[in-house]
Amino acid sequence: MAAKRPPDKPAAVKESDGFVRAIARGFGVVEALGRPPGRHTLSEVARLANVTRATARRILATLVAMRYCASDGRYFQLRPRALGLGLSYLNSLPFWANSHRTVEALRDETSESCALAVLDETEIVYVQRLPSRRILTANLGVGSRLPAHVISLGRVLLAATPAPDRDRLLEQIEFTKLTPRTVVDRGALAEELTRVAEQGYAWVDGELDLAICGMAVPVRRPNGQVVAALSVNTISGNLSEAAAKRRFLRPLQQAARDIQMQMPQ
Repeated sequence: MAAKRPPDKPAAVKESDGFVRAIARGFGVVEALGRPPGRHTLSEVARLANVTRATARRILATLVAMRYCASDGRYFQLRPRALGLGLSYLNSLPFWANSHRTVEALRDETSESCALAVLDETEIVYVQRLPSRRILTANLGVGSRLPAHVISLGRVLLAATPAPDRDRLLEQIEFTKLTPRTVVDRGALAEELTRVAEQGYAWVDGELDLAICGMAVPVRRPNGQVVAALSVNTISGNLSEAAAKRRFLRPLQQAARDIQMQMPQ
């Protein structure tokens, strides 16, 4: 299973009317504090955030004053208030607030793990995930990231991306053979994304983890724009694509329509 990607270090961008370096460094420190083991010294924060000790000290003092961070004099760690930063994003999604019951109903109908995700460059980020009683090998939750090109959620989202942006993302993907089934050819992936866009769903079996397969469909705004993907995931080897389509596609499409209907116009 792919490890969670560490936060990117802030880019060396010059201060300008369109870029405030202090804010970029501040978010870099917050991301550094969120990395395991969950508490860090000043020196560790400076190294992880790619800033000087003096800059890290000032940012940490600010975060402590604003109650986003706590310190015992040696170690710094995030406080519960920092959770609000992530919730601000989730609450801004037009579908998130009302999607939980729909995903839960889909999980109950299919008796399989179900998830809702968005695209962030070449990765998907889970915004809902409800496991079934059948335990899969993956231990994932809200905020977890996975490579988009090797799972059904990601292929739906990549397929819905406008062509110029999709081509750019395909160039950025690091193709690694995670399992014997993983597609590692850029051209083959591009052809698969075209097929996904045409048929309206993606089926991926054992490309990230040999034990897991999944089917996903797009979730659209009322105007037709794809804003997320919804999936059903189960143990690999139990179903062919045709069988999965018969069992999961209709419930998935209905759930996606239900989420769409709950969005503001």
